[in-house]
Amino acid sequence: MLILRKEYAWHIGGALSQNETEEWKLLYHSEINGLSFSTFLGNISNADGPTVLIIKDTEGFVFGGYASQPWERQSDFYGDMKSFLFQLYPKASIFRPTGANNNLQWCAVNYSSDSIPNGIGFGGQANHFGLFLSANFDQGHTFSCITFNSPCLSKTSKIYPEVIECWGVLVNGPQNGKPEALKGTVLERFKEDRNMLKMVGLANSSD
Repeated sequence: MLILRKEYAWHIGGALSQNETEEWKLLYHSEINGLSFSTFLGNISNADGPTVLIIKDTEGFVFGGYASQPWERQSDFYGDMKSFLFQLYPKASIFRPTGANNNLQWCAVNYSSDSIPNGIGFGGQANHFGLFLSANFDQGHTFSCITFNSPCLSKTSKIYPEVIECWGVLVNGPQNGKPEALKGTVLERFKEDRNMLKMVGLANSSD
């Protein structure tokens, strides 16, 4: 049921710092929680750190974004240069900020203006995002954008989510009181797949 396969975790984790691969916690899954924006926001409201948003659409494409800042209601773009977009299937790519603009994260809730579309997104500009999910969570879009120098992430610019996942990235270190069994990073716990991932070209800068 989970989109986040081991090779996908390696690919995303290769773009993160060591402490950002320490522990990931599933905060929201559409097949468990339903395709609901309000449930999504409620589930992630206690996550005060970065998140990994992963989408599988009805075309079978898998893609998403790393949000370095918490998802908070705003009327404009916010975020920092740690955010990025990624593709996972049918090919794997990371798209980091270019510095061309600061249009990194978007989270609009209950606005009535057409210039402030309700939903969550990354990059581009309002109504023409690098990646966007509408507040109904039933559709969205993805366009090429200079924010991340990213292409359209799916087969077409219009996307219809089949599954949406959001993982909280815990970066507070050992003071969280994590059990001994969880020692080591997410990537280290996937070590048995290292050679296979190298063969398919997914194990990258985390090596």
